[in-house]
Amino acid sequence: MNIFPALEKRYTKEQLSAQDAQRLAQEIAFAPVVFQVSRLMLKFGIFRLLSDEHNGLTLTGIVEKTGLSRYAAQVLMESSLTIGTVLISDEHYKLAKAGWFLLNDQIARVNMDFIQDVNYLGLFHLEESLINGKPEGLKVFGEWPTVYEGLSSLPEQVQKSWFGFDHFYSDGSFEQALNIVFANHPKTLLDVGGNTGRWALQCVGHNETVEVTILDLPQQLGLMKAQVAGKVGADRIHGHGANLLDKETPFPKGFDAIWMSQFLDCFSEEEVISILSRAAASMDGHSRLYIMETFWNRQKFETAAYCLAQTSLYFTALANGNSKMYHSDDMARCIAEANLELEIIYDGVGLGHSIMQCKLK
Repeated sequence: MNIFPALEKRYTKEQLSAQDAQRLAQEIAFAPVVFQVSRLMLKFGIFRLLSDEHNGLTLTGIVEKTGLSRYAAQVLMESSLTIGTVLISDEHYKLAKAGWFLLNDQIARVNMDFIQDVNYLGLFHLEESLINGKPEGLKVFGEWPTVYEGLSSLPEQVQKSWFGFDHFYSDGSFEQALNIVFANHPKTLLDVGGNTGRWALQCVGHNETVEVTILDLPQQLGLMKAQVAGKVGADRIHGHGANLLDKETPFPKGFDAIWMSQFLDCFSEEEVISILSRAAASMDGHSRLYIMETFWNRQKFETAAYCLAQTSLYFTALANGNSKMYHSDDMARCIAEANLELEIIYDGVGLGHSIMQCKLK
């Protein structure tokens, strides 16, 4: 398996002593409890209080400042102490390093909101999803074949956390991605699965003449038009409604660049090959197709690979039942089967993204 050095070191040799492995096994067994306690330590402001109090706080002090009952504060603090997010000395609780990261690391906060609001209830149906190949957990929100058809109808907080997760990981990559894509001076760009039009707005802001067409589900185009209305360059952003799961749906032709950002991870390998094949059929010799994904095996830091591998189960249980965060070798194989040639891979784009630049064979 082709994986980056930091990952190979961690994944090919045992890292834990028997005692540490036993502890990890219990952390896994109690993981839902650990998650909810830590989330509430944030929500009730206890981590913030401990961060602001250099000398820490007693249990009585925490009760007074939060308004929680002594019992509620006590079970939260004792759980957090054993989790490792707080420490205790002379009856004073203090913030531990893990608690500090939960409080201050934006990635941790975005991930926690995404798990709580979007995934938590649906993951109960993961077993069914794996067996049936369908997002059985999605039924906690409504009866749609995939989350994408129901996205505009999800509860407000669920939408907020879904888009917060999606945008957080993509937005940090925009500047580098724009330089890569526009190095070939495209005059027309097809943004496949363009969602709310954030990338399209970046493109028309970066280049004063480029025309961008977003290819997406009709209901998504409605959200997009509302989001870009009145923004600079919005008159150069167009929509083309299509269901890309329909193998008979062709790609519109005549685009210098085709952009797919955090898009192909929404489809199975069979569907990826179908989509890429139809994209290839719309291209000519000077066209370039760009695939931006967070490939779990190409991460500089192991923690990132861990997060991505767990995110795959969101696709299993809630999104569509058959896709994942891909290994780059699997994507390269799909590209080759779609009559495309992988020219170059740009790594280290934003928060762990890679961009695959492709042309017709």
